[in-house]
Amino acid sequence: MKYIVSFLLFLSSVLAFADGRVQCGSIKSQYMPSPVAYCALLPPSYDTDPARKFPVLYYLHGLGGDQSFLVTTGGWNMIDDAWEQKRLAEFVIITPQADNSFYINDRSGRTRYDDFFVRDFVPQIEKKFRILGTRNGRAIGGISMGGYGALRFAFKYPQMFASVGAQMPALLEQLPRGSRDAGFTAFFGPAFGSPLDEGFWKANTPFVYARTANLHGLNIYVDCGDHDNYGFDTGTRQLDQLLTERHVPHVVKIYPGQHDFRFVAQHLLESLEFDSQSFTPKPVAQTHSGASTGHTASRAAGGH
Repeated sequence: MKYIVSFLLFLSSVLAFADGRVQCGSIKSQYMPSPVAYCALLPPSYDTDPARKFPVLYYLHGLGGDQSFLVTTGGWNMIDDAWEQKRLAEFVIITPQADNSFYINDRSGRTRYDDFFVRDFVPQIEKKFRILGTRNGRAIGGISMGGYGALRFAFKYPQMFASVGAQMPALLEQLPRGSRDAGFTAFFGPAFGSPLDEGFWKANTPFVYARTANLHGLNIYVDCGDHDNYGFDTGTRQLDQLLTERHVPHVVKIYPGQHDFRFVAQHLLESLEFDSQSFTPKPVAQTHSGASTGHTASRAAGGH
């Protein structure tokens, strides 16, 4: 019995912080082979102001992560502190489990994460929690594979989101030559086919939707390290160029760093502040776009 009590005390210390709290569960869907777990990070006023509805940020984990990644990496502590310091507006953060799905309907058709997220997950979450359920009260973000998923969802369904924030997103407009035979599937998983179907990859990248979608009113933030271990800084610069050529206001920041959680931790609150500003009654206008080193963007919106 004492071991159970000790475990419950430990669990309480992990999931309950100064003001906010974490509530986890799972959702069943016809589009997924098994229930999908999630965690909801609830801000301080969620319990103290039971009549209030909140904006929501869907925050997507990277390859190898799961729905608890913000808690286990310490990101939740940073967020809770930022709420306490009034650095961030209060909003609900939802982190769904995605395995190595890349948040798409996979090549085999067995895992339809795109359909699940849009048709089942978002509607069910917004009934379960006190969430505004409007475009102006909904944002999406993520890291690495989750950054890929966040950009893809935002560009494919721009009518759903006010803001997207992606950190070191897994962006490759063109796969390196020989990827099909270079262990891509072993590392990245079978979402794009096993063996890799390069045509299916190209058809599903965020670039496909960024080229043609009406992105008016979507606030866009992307950051990446200048020495990203997988070359995603190149993909980030290519996305910056594409959006700039289309005269789509956006913010892209290239900072010193590699592809690791140290980089995420250094810039996590900047990304979340961007989303937080989008939840204000009049979203903050984006006055800069383009890749930059450091804190100041180098180009005016839509120009070189």
